[in-house]
Amino acid sequence: MNYISEAEAAEVQAVVIGAGQAGLSSAYHLRRTGFEPERDFVVLDHNPGPGGAWRYRWPSLTYDRVHGMHSLPGMELTDADPARPSSEVITEYFDRYERTFGLRVRRPVKVRTVREGAGGRLLVETSAGTWSTRTLINATGTWDRPFWPRYEGQETFRGRQLHTAQYPGPEAFAGQRVVVVGGGASATQHLLEIAPYAADTTWVTRRPPVFREGPFDEEAGRAAVALVEERVRQGLPPRSVVSVTGLLLNDAIRRGIADGVLDRQPMFDRITPEGVEWKGGRQVAADAILWATGFRPAIGHLTPLRLREPGGGLRVEGTRAVADPRVHLVGYGPSASTVGANRAGRAAVRDIRRLLAEERVTV
Repeated sequence: MNYISEAEAAEVQAVVIGAGQAGLSSAYHLRRTGFEPERDFVVLDHNPGPGGAWRYRWPSLTYDRVHGMHSLPGMELTDADPARPSSEVITEYFDRYERTFGLRVRRPVKVRTVREGAGGRLLVETSAGTWSTRTLINATGTWDRPFWPRYEGQETFRGRQLHTAQYPGPEAFAGQRVVVVGGGASATQHLLEIAPYAADTTWVTRRPPVFREGPFDEEAGRAAVALVEERVRQGLPPRSVVSVTGLLLNDAIRRGIADGVLDRQPMFDRITPEGVEWKGGRQVAADAILWATGFRPAIGHLTPLRLREPGGGLRVEGTRAVADPRVHLVGYGPSASTVGANRAGRAAVRDIRRLLAEERVTV
């Protein structure tokens, strides 16, 4: 690649990195409040097409099984076929949204690094050139950073190990003995899907799962988000909202518990060539280990800005990085949900407009 000097970098007021729910929401609010795509801001996305992380969801995750998909601002998602794969439904919706509002997403563009530039600007260095910007909205999500725990003997396992990010659907496990690791919604979905095909399934988690009865109303949602928000305010790595709300005890989960599919076992202590083993000698043979162990924020490109706190995370107030008010993180921590991402996009743009207005006054 031929690197562009800082003097040659294209100047904009804002760069949005990522075109998933949070990034598109941010771009929408930028445009709605007077920012012009390509002239005032750019949206950069490393995917080959629209859809964000949704384009990679497994085919068996149909739209009617998606929990809490909230429409993007300004355009409802209506008349979707509930039996179609969510990857198709939402990718088409995002594509229509980008075209309707003329967001002009640039892709595929890989953001390599964001660093300090001259005159209080940020330099965003990418596979498609360099942008010099006053502000940055980081909406890179977590899909690109699947979390793989490490256990003794992991490298000796003769079967297949894969993460939720690589989940191909239940048919791939036909006749196999499968260990599913993880206490979240993805783990229970995988188990309920795989069980009818597999020879045997075993569910293991680090902590006993907490099942939640009754409706998850707005008040409960705010309380859960507040718990996650407090972590990022302290500069700790964010936890998912599900981790503080528990698992919804719906009819499918009840059947899985009654059938013995969702019979949680404590976390094993080591992995053997043939399966997994606990202290005391108990063993379970396995042909596959499916790690439904979540994701981590994809923020490595922000490393030169030194935003990370001693606690391991980024301190965020609202969407603004406390260490650098030019940087906003949407879809991070408490806004890592579809409705949260929408609100975060609006809040980030409001703060950015205020920051730019203050700069104009002081110049």
